[in-house]
Amino acid sequence: MGSLADRAYEAIRDRLVMLEIRPGDPLNDDRLAAELGTGRTPVREALKRLEGDRLVVAYPRRGTFATAVDITDLANLSEVRLNLEPLAARSAARNAGSVDRAELGRLGDRIAALDPSGDPRELLRADVEVHRALYRATGNPHLEDVCVRLDNLATRIWVLFLDRLPALPGHVHEHADLLRAVVAGEEEKAAELALAHVVGFEKAIRALL
Repeated sequence: MGSLADRAYEAIRDRLVMLEIRPGDPLNDDRLAAELGTGRTPVREALKRLEGDRLVVAYPRRGTFATAVDITDLANLSEVRLNLEPLAARSAARNAGSVDRAELGRLGDRIAALDPSGDPRELLRADVEVHRALYRATGNPHLEDVCVRLDNLATRIWVLFLDRLPALPGHVHEHADLLRAVVAGEEEKAAELALAHVVGFEKAIRALL
């Protein structure tokens, strides 16, 4: 289950990633604690971690606010992810245990069965779930941590353009092939598919700029 601070961190993080807490919005300790059913201390600990993730920024005497979504940072994010996403996919294909492979297999089946005409936000949440499961399957907590942070920032850019991304369903559904490659232990195929996914993400966003 994790500590109260962990649970507060995950809940607030996902609201920030999906822009349910909008860029520039203030984050009030008391209100968040009431919404999450925790005390203020776990919320404050969570906000401190989220500041390290570049999802919130704290100003002395002013409070804590959701960071802006910086489109100009797309190139910087892509430069790192073009190297780390294939690495994570290759590592997961090589190192995932039987439990992880079973989970990834089930997730791949669910992704393949998603309705492409469904709620775009639900499709994007599925995309995030795939990435996090894949990073977890690497067995490398340092790689997982870095990849999750970068994917969170990239996902915020997706959400910003969500109503203008007709290719989103295809982008999410291509994860089914990636997951099958990982489950089958096909390291190079998994790496190639992960690379293509990141390249496709950047191209789709740049086409709208």
